Amino acid sequence: MTDLDPALRELAEVYGIAIEFWDWQGLHVEVAADTIIKVLAALEVDASTPEAAQRALADHHDAAWRRMLPTTLVIRHGWAPSVDVTVRHGEPVSVWIDLEGGGVRSSLRQLENWSAPRELDGRLMGQATFQIPGDLPLGYHTLRAWSAGEEASAALIVTPSSVGFPDRMAGRRAWGVATQVYSVRSAQSWGVGDLADLADLAVWAGAEHGAGFVLVNPLHAAEPVAAMEPSPYLPTTRRFQNPLYLRVERISEYADLDGAARRTVDGLRKKIHQDLDTLDWIDRDAAWAAKRAALRLVYVVPRSAGREIAYRAYREREGQGLEDYATWCALAEEHGTDWHDWPEELRHPMSSAVAEFVAANPDAVDFHRWLQWVLDEQLAGAQASALRAGMSLGVMHDLAVGVHPSGSDSWALQDVFARGIRVGAPPDAFNQNGQDWSQPPWRPDRLADLAYAPFRDMVSTVLRSAGGVRVDHIIGLFRLWWIPAGNGPTQGTYIRYDHEALVGILALEAVRARAVVVGEDLGTVEPWVRDYLRERGILGTSILWFEFEFHGSGAPLRPEWWREYCLASVTTHDLPPTAGYLAGDHVRLRDTLGLLTRALDEELAADEAERAAWLEELRRRGALAPVVAAAAGAALDPDDPDAADADVQATVLALHRYLTWTPSKLICVALSDLVGDRRTQNQPGTIDEYPNWRVPLAGPDGRLLPLEDVFTSERAAALADVVRHG
Repeated sequence: MTDLDPALRELAEVYGIAIEFWDWQGLHVEVAADTIIKVLAALEVDASTPEAAQRALADHHDAAWRRMLPTTLVIRHGWAPSVDVTVRHGEPVSVWIDLEGGGVRSSLRQLENWSAPRELDGRLMGQATFQIPGDLPLGYHTLRAWSAGEEASAALIVTPSSVGFPDRMAGRRAWGVATQVYSVRSAQSWGVGDLADLADLAVWAGAEHGAGFVLVNPLHAAEPVAAMEPSPYLPTTRRFQNPLYLRVERISEYADLDGAARRTVDGLRKKIHQDLDTLDWIDRDAAWAAKRAALRLVYVVPRSAGREIAYRAYREREGQGLEDYATWCALAEEHGTDWHDWPEELRHPMSSAVAEFVAANPDAVDFHRWLQWVLDEQLAGAQASALRAGMSLGVMHDLAVGVHPSGSDSWALQDVFARGIRVGAPPDAFNQNGQDWSQPPWRPDRLADLAYAPFRDMVSTVLRSAGGVRVDHIIGLFRLWWIPAGNGPTQGTYIRYDHEALVGILALEAVRARAVVVGEDLGTVEPWVRDYLRERGILGTSILWFEFEFHGSGAPLRPEWWREYCLASVTTHDLPPTAGYLAGDHVRLRDTLGLLTRALDEELAADEAERAAWLEELRRRGALAPVVAAAAGAALDPDDPDAADADVQATVLALHRYLTWTPSKLICVALSDLVGDRRTQNQPGTIDEYPNWRVPLAGPDGRLLPLEDVFTSERAAALADVVRHG
């Protein structure tokens, strides 16, 4: 163990900073003292010298005695914990609870507390201990205390023990389609798949093939001007959505456009189809430029009295968060999308200069409020269409792990983020150099100080029109890999978060929304974390290619041994579609991009061995004929491409049939697998080296495939029938 200064070691412990960990290969790694000191500095803790660390440690121990109540208590329903109240020694104290839904719980039971009084700032302070009732309803309550003329309050959040499944599932398994919405274009969309396309896809999958959900990529908002960040996992905010996904013609006021405005909108749409329909990559900037011009015309159409009331209600519900987001968008249009480069007086949302800007540019700000309102309507419409088509869950949204370092959230919530820190991941099997995601992390202490309001607001917004949510890198609710500025991805460390609070609030919002929660728990995960998530009724994620009996023969994991509480799929958006994976496309792509740490032949051999093990398992269980198992994964034979494609398709069907033999409650099929697409959507560890998140849907021959052709695809119908009936 590294010889750390004792005070530095204790500071790391109280602030949840790992001083050691075990990597993906099971090797013990000690964290450098310099990294720990930099992480503490990001939490505004000076540990630059042993003396400074001692002072910081003393300040931390004193902090609890300076508050009458803790800032926030998060408990589970049925728990009856105690809470310490700090008052002047010998003074009486009254403690009660104001309930979220109205009413008061008074006369809390006082427990014995034999802690000795403590002198602090010239006053003798003591503690009294009270028990929180175990029968409080779920919700966001307020704990209050009064003593010697002073009153204090603390957030008291009561969360459900378990999320589980909504009644609509009736205990049955559900299968669903996973899609990148932007990639699925129709004859009516504007160069990018939109929410109307999503609704149509859900209706097709639900009504004709018995699907229970559609899992979509994060729809979080990107920049309001070019260049728009293509990655849906690097949004400007996670609370609000991307207006790029709007269908202009589905907005109520579109019907009231005058003749000239209607002709302008029609012309914009026609040109986008001419320019983008045959383009083999997604051009978000061109699509948004045209759509934004059309939306401005719809925005100025007078709204009916009822629509005005609905808009006002939406603004009141979203509150300051919507105001800050809309203000950032308007400022970004004028000063650029990186707020760090704005005039200094505009770099904080609470500055007087920002208030003056809003007053001077009311329409510019209101346009972005309005965009979120009509997005909210269309998201609700997509979910309603899915449920009407018979889906048990409907749309399942995806919650990204973080936000862009120069975006709306990092500006509006900058006092909640750790400065000089980027989130990433240590080396693992698929990214052996580690990853730097460039995202700023939330400070655990600031979240608690704010009663987790930023997290709660974000989750409740994502779940408002959803039957479920997939939480990307859900391990981030337990710990995140922090990389200090100036360090590389391998020179970071883990920071622990209050997972009981974060997972509890996630569970509370999901229960209120009657939604299921899926956690993406792939990669390096402490074993107890998966047990904890299962206890809280949160599903895990199982990707077939990663499911091996690591502690046994190394063979593919038998279907009977898969987790019941999980979302199971063959592939994921960070791997090629199954047809491409069978051919080893992912290994060759990583080699081309310089992401391998072993020789290509060695990586190909290891990958081939894993695929061969799966094909042998399929053959052994009678899911795949021996001749097909032998042919699967080979490059398409130019002399007989149809026969080679038939072998690949048979293997894809067999792999998905294997999923139906597992007890997994949710089975997910990538839309790319349904239609035979082969190209990777995203290659982790790259930005512009590969066209990540810009690949439109195509068929097995590489030709672009519009949504309308999905609906008539025999290939898609055959795979849907397999996962529906086994």
